[in-house]
Amino acid sequence: AGVGAGQRVVTIQKGPLYRTEGSHVTLWCKVSGYQGPAEQTFQWSIYLPSAPEREVQIVSPADPSFPYAIYTQRVHGREIYVERVQGDAVLLHITELQDRDAGEYECHTPNTDERYFGSYSAKTNLSVIADTLSVSMGPQVPTRTEGDAVELTCEVSTSTAQHTHLSVGWYHLQGAGEHRAEEVLTLSKDFILRPGPSYARRFLAGNVRLDKVGDTTYKLSIAAVEASDQGQLYCEAAEWIEDPDETWKDISRKQTERMLLVVTAQDRDLFVGITATKSVLSEGDSLQLNCTLGAQRSGSRHFQVAWLLDGVEVARVDPHGLLVWKKEWEERASLGQLQAFKQSNAVYILTVSEVGLEDSGAYHCSASELKAPGDIQSIQTNLSSAVRVDVKPIVYIFSLVSLQSVLGQTGRGVGRLGPWHKKLWATPVASPGDQRVTQQSSWVLTVPPGIVISIRVLSLGWGMTHEKPLQERHLGDSWFPCHAKQGPFWCRRTCLLGLSGLGLRAMLISRTATVRYAQSFELVCQVSASRPVEEVLLSVGWLFQPNPPHGSYQELVRVLPDGTVSWGPAQPRFQGKAQLVKVHASSRLHIHGAVADQAGTYRCEVGLWRTPRGQPAVSATSNAVGIQVVLPESKLQVSTKESSTEVTGGADTSIECRILFAQNNSQFSVTWYFLPPSPADATPLQIVQASYSSLLEYGAEFSSPAQKSRFLSQRVSRDVFQLRILSAGPGDQGGYCCVVEEWRWLEGGWHSLGEERSGRTTLQLRLPGEPRLHLEKANRSISAREGEEVTLGCLLRGARPPAARLSAAWFHGEEGGRARTLLTVHHDGTVEYPQERLAGRLHLRRPAAGDFSLTLGGVEEGDAGLYHCRVQEWQQQGEGEWVLQAWALSGFTRLTTVPPGNDTACGGCSPRTGPPTLSLLV
Repeated sequence: AGVGAGQRVVTIQKGPLYRTEGSHVTLWCKVSGYQGPAEQTFQWSIYLPSAPEREVQIVSPADPSFPYAIYTQRVHGREIYVERVQGDAVLLHITELQDRDAGEYECHTPNTDERYFGSYSAKTNLSVIADTLSVSMGPQVPTRTEGDAVELTCEVSTSTAQHTHLSVGWYHLQGAGEHRAEEVLTLSKDFILRPGPSYARRFLAGNVRLDKVGDTTYKLSIAAVEASDQGQLYCEAAEWIEDPDETWKDISRKQTERMLLVVTAQDRDLFVGITATKSVLSEGDSLQLNCTLGAQRSGSRHFQVAWLLDGVEVARVDPHGLLVWKKEWEERASLGQLQAFKQSNAVYILTVSEVGLEDSGAYHCSASELKAPGDIQSIQTNLSSAVRVDVKPIVYIFSLVSLQSVLGQTGRGVGRLGPWHKKLWATPVASPGDQRVTQQSSWVLTVPPGIVISIRVLSLGWGMTHEKPLQERHLGDSWFPCHAKQGPFWCRRTCLLGLSGLGLRAMLISRTATVRYAQSFELVCQVSASRPVEEVLLSVGWLFQPNPPHGSYQELVRVLPDGTVSWGPAQPRFQGKAQLVKVHASSRLHIHGAVADQAGTYRCEVGLWRTPRGQPAVSATSNAVGIQVVLPESKLQVSTKESSTEVTGGADTSIECRILFAQNNSQFSVTWYFLPPSPADATPLQIVQASYSSLLEYGAEFSSPAQKSRFLSQRVSRDVFQLRILSAGPGDQGGYCCVVEEWRWLEGGWHSLGEERSGRTTLQLRLPGEPRLHLEKANRSISAREGEEVTLGCLLRGARPPAARLSAAWFHGEEGGRARTLLTVHHDGTVEYPQERLAGRLHLRRPAAGDFSLTLGGVEEGDAGLYHCRVQEWQQQGEGEWVLQAWALSGFTRLTTVPPGNDTACGGCSPRTGPPTLSLLV
């Protein structure tokens, strides 16, 4: 009967509870609906198995004389006591559980109401079981040098009869252990790896691991120990059991002896050297500076390297290889004239493709050792000796070779020599002849009326013994038909171009459309026009669209006519990897060490400008070029061996998924699938997926709490995964397989390299005896009007053993698909509704013990489909253990729904689904 308003109710922790001998146990009890004082009195008693009708009083906070003699000493010694949580709720504490403490506990609240109304006590069962948890660690006294690897093993086992889970963790104590223990890495009871705060970064990088390498062996691996790892390490294991209220309780927790890890400092000597390919160069030559580091175990240490010119920093490379240019060098780097990169942890290279006089000076290399990438403070910083670089100027000879008369021409002009971006000017000359100058000189020529000039330019490098033509150009009369009010340089551009009929075009080409991960590639934007491209003002922009596309093209970078470099929204994808080089009539985009984020479609866009500011007057966009970045090939191999396993109904079993080969630095996600036994082409159903970071995601058909608690994915070693199936039943029969996906950390994120599917494992159930349950096997078709109710038969025929109990389940589905459970009647009579929305419409009439017919009320259109039932027989063996003995499946009933208001006979109705007939299918 229900509880009315104002009625006293005493509630106690739901049993049966299983706790280990020697553990600290608590039982909660609370009262509600009472009258009287807010602080209620609680009395605890026990009914021992040897005398289940006799009450033995244990403790009452309000009455010191309440305990019986066998409990008096333990109560007075605070081995048993009551903690008041609030006025109407308490906890019973048993600090050290004894075997004789097993029994049925009663929590009683004396009446404080005006009259007796309700319940004044509640009971729960507590079973005391042996503590079988064992934790040990072999004698290991490792002494390691910083950067060395350490592996420690912990043996954990239990033989508890009840279903329990284990958690295993490693803990670290600094010094002699006066500090609080710090968690290193723990494998939780839910099979999730959880690192401590100080080890999270190393865990995510794969440098700290915890693997189950055997049935009872757990291995902690630290790839490179650090000084902070020194101290005491120990392993702790806990055994967990699920209580009837679906909460998990640790019933035993044990630690190993502490093991001292001694970490000795490695030789921190750091030698820094610098060399140059040439110490004396001409303007325009290439210079390469190599910075080399000499250090022990350099591969496991973290260095930040910087180049300095006359004591001023040029650029620096951090431990990840990220390049940062100082502001005054950024423009040249963006134009591709400078390049710096980390070749290895011991070699760093700076390249200047076209040196100028400003590049002369003393170069140093500075190396700082960091404790970890991203740290601000360094352990040590060393400076190399200096290498002196001297850049000599090139001497140019400008020869005015002819003066010609053109009628009607007047004005003052300026002759600009060489490509517009080179800034090559000449000194004044008044008549034909030679004049030697350097790049920093300028040349202004006053042209008399009607004069056209022809200029021949030659270069003479320092120390050279002969002249070589650098450029030869004959300038036509289009040079000087305008005045110099705007500045002679821009005036000349305006007069020369006319900005019409130029035929400006851009074509983008690449040597390859597919590159391997970490391989470099180059895109060339070729510009053409009816005038020489070197004589016009151009801007070049690079556009990028990722693959798969996300909207329109994004701008990566744009170089304006005055050399200004502007980075766009796509720049973060190319941080430190994109370099631009302009060569004559082309712009080259070089991508160093391609990653997956740089796969996509590229375009270049060129603009023709009247002046270096404002907007381009004419523009052209190139064709699109697609670049595909191929990730490293997966070497994953998974066992495809077909197998079968047979298990007794109600027993636990496991399905194995074995990796035959994989690379050491890979992580794996494992997805388990169920393959229904029929039909043969049924779609595999996802059971659970364990991601590479141990996150679990259950499939739709296995997402109920009952299914989640029965299907568990766990990793038992580096190469073996298991699907644990608890209390296997008839519905679990069929095929199982796993799909293993290989993941690798590739500069900036985790990427999938590929997946492999295992062979099929067939699971069959074995019964103790011959089948003895008989259900109606005939298939039927029935129709029901929407809104009415319909009854689906499930009748068990024949006799059964008197001590046996029955359970039943109803299923609904479509042909070719997995049936969903509608309800389950357990052998103890409890009913479970997996689909709660249907609970109010499903009814079991149970007119007889073997009749499990289902009545479906308020028929809806979505109720159409196939229905069947399953009945199971259970018998008790031992104390409280019920074992599955037999089961049987009924035939299928096809339900067809009929729209409301259709009064025709069923044989002529218009069903929504299924055949319009009522027939018996044999």
